[in-house]
Amino acid sequence: MFPIFLTTGSDATFGIIGTILPFALVLVVMYFLMIRPQKKKDKQLQDLRNALEIGDNVTTIGGIVGRVVALKDDTIVLETGTERNKVRFKRWAVQDVEKLVVE
Repeated sequence: MFPIFLTTGSDATFGIIGTILPFALVLVVMYFLMIRPQKKKDKQLQDLRNALEIGDNVTTIGGIVGRVVALKDDTIVLETGTERNKVRFKRWAVQDVEKLVVE
């Protein structure tokens, strides 16, 4: 039938542990190689979005580049292009921020 059910004594314990242990190890490795770094990256990006200031140059997830001219709770207004068009975005759409350097 099933070989795991046919073993007795200490062999049965090792059979169950031997079956479950590789899956547990794979889950632990996945956590440290995939989930943990992604959470760290998400936290850094959230901190970056919360630290936005007027005058910062930003790039959105759609590739639009502009300068922040207004900030609200969850939206930002970017000035983009040579005609200085103003476009409103959600904060979560910001992908990269280049801080304004004042000399």
